[in-house]
Amino acid sequence: MRLVDYLHKNAGLYPGKMAAICGGEKITWRELSEKVIERSASYSKGQVVPFRSSQSIDFIVTYFAIHQAGAVAAPLEKDIPESRFREISSLLSSSTVPEGTADILYTTGTTGKSKGVMISHRTIIADAENLIEGQGFSHNLLFIISGPLNHIGSLSKIFPVTMQGATLYILEGMKDLEKFFEALDYPAEKVATFFVPATIRMLLMFSGERLSQYAGKIDFIESGAAPLAHSDMLRLCEVLPKTRLYNTYASTETGIISTYNFNDGECIPGCLGRPMSHSKVTITDESKISCQGDTLMSGYVNDRELTATILKDNTIYTSDIAELDEAGRIRLKGRESDVINVGGFKVSPSEVEDAAMSYHGIKDCICVGTPHPITGMALKLIVVLEEGLALDRQSLARHLKERLEIYKVPLLYRQESEIKRTYNGKLDRKFYNSQKI
Repeated sequence: MRLVDYLHKNAGLYPGKMAAICGGEKITWRELSEKVIERSASYSKGQVVPFRSSQSIDFIVTYFAIHQAGAVAAPLEKDIPESRFREISSLLSSSTVPEGTADILYTTGTTGKSKGVMISHRTIIADAENLIEGQGFSHNLLFIISGPLNHIGSLSKIFPVTMQGATLYILEGMKDLEKFFEALDYPAEKVATFFVPATIRMLLMFSGERLSQYAGKIDFIESGAAPLAHSDMLRLCEVLPKTRLYNTYASTETGIISTYNFNDGECIPGCLGRPMSHSKVTITDESKISCQGDTLMSGYVNDRELTATILKDNTIYTSDIAELDEAGRIRLKGRESDVINVGGFKVSPSEVEDAAMSYHGIKDCICVGTPHPITGMALKLIVVLEEGLALDRQSLARHLKERLEIYKVPLLYRQESEIKRTYNGKLDRKFYNSQKI
């Protein structure tokens, strides 16, 4: 079965149940099924359909209507420049995609040019079943989506919600926290959501006490897209002691691989859990994660050469450095391209950032490399402090020396008003690596 088949199944089983809510608009599973069938007449089998994404019920209708027609959905950034939209549309109109392709998702391009990743219908179902198994998506769940629906982090949550006949609650980002708490107040038995780490930190800083009032209603929260600071993990466990809190290993290319409930009494930093049913993970001789299973991409559209650099023999070879612990859980150490060589010592900047985030008053930070005449590269820590605080470099350095090996302690420190991040909350390392710092 394709995901759209489950949608129509829900229309028969739960015709009056809400399928999606967005602002003042609501739609039942039966109404959604009818709209999808009606709109599917606009597309033809095998057609690749680029369209601008939006945080709306209309996006859901369009996405499923394309699948209903046997076409391929290619959701693009809402604010993508018109010239880029036309460029991608022209490319896709002449593209030949494998049979069974459901989506073409464009990656963020933080480590290079944006790439179109081909996802099959089989992959969508495998991702959904991994999430249902790993996180307990259920029929009576209200899942709040606030991230962009053209990327795997939020789009993938539509999959298990549809398979379980649950309900989506769509928000236009998290700038208006009142809208988020309105969603939590919606009459549902239990609620869940997905956040990038930057959003979790914002909630803890500005609304931690208020969030704790929903401890009995929030079933689970998933974090992904970037490492979550251990200090934030611990704080979230305090605020929501009964809520399952997940760190997930996933990417557009690999699909949903593993997840770890860090509210398990251990709260292990960097832990991403065991591979789920449709996934297998091995660690290469270079200490990098390689993935197998039904959740993998089919390849990059129109680029066999690039595909062959990471997809070989039905295995995706990533640049993520990790190890498997004695319980078979993935312990992420960093990304190969992020590692900074300081006088022959390899430093993962995320480890430095995690230690820095436990220092009182730091709101955000990034560790970067800067040229040094003796060691080749030195570490520089750029921090954002809470309003009214000034950077005490010596105090911060002492704090880090208590938590890190000496070669991991930055030589230089700088205070700024903000840290550059990508649209989905990842540290924009590409921006800082291109600057003279």
